[in-house]
Amino acid sequence: MQYQLMLSLISGIFISGVASYLGTLMLSKKMSVVAEPLAHLAFPGVALAIILGFNISLGVAPFVILGAILIWLLEERTKLPMENLSAIVFAAGVGGALLFLPVDKAEEILVGKIEKITYPETIIVVISSLLVFYIIQQLYQKMMLINVHEDLAIIEGINIKLYNLFYLLSIAIAVALGVDLVGGLITTALIAIPPAAARNISKGLKLYKILAVILGVIAAIAGILIAHFLHLPTGPMVVVSNVILFLISLVFHKKVF
Repeated sequence: MQYQLMLSLISGIFISGVASYLGTLMLSKKMSVVAEPLAHLAFPGVALAIILGFNISLGVAPFVILGAILIWLLEERTKLPMENLSAIVFAAGVGGALLFLPVDKAEEILVGKIEKITYPETIIVVISSLLVFYIIQQLYQKMMLINVHEDLAIIEGINIKLYNLFYLLSIAIAVALGVDLVGGLITTALIAIPPAAARNISKGLKLYKILAVILGVIAAIAGILIAHFLHLPTGPMVVVSNVILFLISLVFHKKVF
């Protein structure tokens, strides 16, 4: 197998796997839509990277993480819904980027660049994905309690502000990784679709989490391989693969837990 294709597959597996796992928690909180505004914050990072002449991936992460922190601070100060604050941050990010981002340089941020990923970038993807997976695993039970009954979480002594911060930072890192795979326009697909498909066919929380990761990984592998051999855009093909798996899950739909 070609070296570059192998790097793409390894990166795609880790990105999709961690995005799907994170998505199982976001779906329960009905926050999947928050990922899309954060993904669009990659645009100003790309614009800056192009202007200064450094690697695009290095420009994306700081802006997305900064956006997550900004949403967290605004939520604490204003008490507005996180979805509303995400839309505001989204508008600021895209509006600012369009002032400086050359249209002819926008392809990678729109549809991803996983087929061009380098060995050092692959190592960064693997380490970052494992870090996010570990953080979410540590947060999972507490965040589920916060989602279901915030007052009870407070009684249990859970620091909701701190947990929300780490939660948003995890989303930011996962989104920054997802931009490499499918681009800034459709990153939400990696987080929202595999958990939705898994929920259609699973009865318990444990199986739900496992199936979401498996389906996300299968979609990434299928999308990357099909795109490679048929010379199609990789990012959109990964998303289409996710959608196909979701449609298949409807056939085997069970009563959800």
